[in-house]
Amino acid sequence: MQIQRVAVIGAGTMGHGIAQVAAMAGQQVRLTDANPDVLAAGLDRVRRNLDKGVERGKVTPDDREATLARLQACASLGEAVADVDIVVEAVPEKLQLKRDLFAEVAGQVSAGCVLATNTSSLSIAAIAEGLPHPERVLGTHFFNPVHIMKLLELVHHPGTDPAVLDAVRQWGEGLGKTCIVVKDSPGFATSRLGVCLGMEAIRMLEEGVASAEDIDTAMVLGYRHPIGPLKLSDLVGLDVRMHIGEYLARELNNPAFEPPALMRAKVAAGELGQKTGKGFYDWER
Repeated sequence: MQIQRVAVIGAGTMGHGIAQVAAMAGQQVRLTDANPDVLAAGLDRVRRNLDKGVERGKVTPDDREATLARLQACASLGEAVADVDIVVEAVPEKLQLKRDLFAEVAGQVSAGCVLATNTSSLSIAAIAEGLPHPERVLGTHFFNPVHIMKLLELVHHPGTDPAVLDAVRQWGEGLGKTCIVVKDSPGFATSRLGVCLGMEAIRMLEEGVASAEDIDTAMVLGYRHPIGPLKLSDLVGLDVRMHIGEYLARELNNPAFEPPALMRAKVAAGELGQKTGKGFYDWER
């Protein structure tokens, strides 16, 4: 099977980025969101990303226009998913929300359509459970910002058809991504390691071991990480990281993933990181 027509559900931080890279790769893309304002904002983010690409000489003006021409905004879910080869959902990281969405989508897609979930930690088998074709369900974990980050984590559950996994790997490589294949396990390969490191960094900050800047510098210069764990937590969103940590602590029965009190306090205060202007760093300075 060959994937050429793509529907992306959810036009937020991840969804608009997935739609952008697919359209830039020559795919016909439909983007939808339950909130019209989020859909409009997502399209605007794509335009601004492409404008920056033109300014920096990484995208030609013609490629910008061609990319936008391949990207269609859809007001309804049914319009978005009709006759596409793959549906990628990028809705909030809530298991029941993703299950309910795919249950609705499953009755509206064409035969052979792949259902891909952009979860960073949730069980793919649980998302696929009860669907008419669970063999066509897998995880496609993209990374933010999608148009810059090269990794795509593909997650297969025990019932995923190997041919589907192979087709999605080829599709991902066509988007310019380096694909890794991981079996369905809490947190997969990336979040399981990354969140554990992030929680320990927060505990170190809580204990006064070092400042946020120095903890991050230790990992950047000492271990060649491109970004420190605390700054990364701010970029992901402290609320998102907290929920993932709670899920992994429960599913893996491992207290190392339990969100520290400092993280819970920041989330309660609305200090969620870059998106609110303050987290472990002051992003408004």
